[in-house]
Amino acid sequence: MPNPVTTELPAASAVDRKPAADPDITDPNDPVQDRVALLEAIQHQVAVFARRAEQTRLGGIGQARNSMDRAAYLLLNRLDQEGPMGVKALAAGMGIDSSTVTRQVAPLVDSGLVKRTSHPEDGRAVVLALSPRGATRLADVRTSRRELMAQATEDWSEDEREEFCDLLTRFNAALLRVNPSAATSGPVSS
Repeated sequence: MPNPVTTELPAASAVDRKPAADPDITDPNDPVQDRVALLEAIQHQVAVFARRAEQTRLGGIGQARNSMDRAAYLLLNRLDQEGPMGVKALAAGMGIDSSTVTRQVAPLVDSGLVKRTSHPEDGRAVVLALSPRGATRLADVRTSRRELMAQATEDWSEDEREEFCDLLTRFNAALLRVNPSAATSGPVSS
């Protein structure tokens, strides 16, 4: 069986994840070596996933494929889910600094996907809101990306999809927990 540490094929079992054993040096029944091999396989699969996700940008299929970058998608999605808000609130909610949000929002405003409006309680303050054009565009991109996920997991059961989503959610939260500074760095959220 191929070793996922050196190939891009998914691991089928713990046996597949073990590095090639040298009978003079390694003990194939050593739980420490099993754990090291498993962690090595996980880090490799995460690296492969990151590369493939960047190559496809998980952009979906059809006309909306790759039509929206990650930063725009995350900003529009947050505005859609939480409603109009100021730059500081948007930045805090996304775990990035205000200057990053300001820079990322500017092209969205210029293209008409986001609109700036006066704060309802303080007319001097500005809030960002998803425009009708932005809502339509976001819906198109979501549909395209949802179809990509459906195709990528078409031979999975609903339980497997739910488990993958739960585990990926936990994994993302764990990465943030072990590296809290990642929440404020541009590349992670952009």
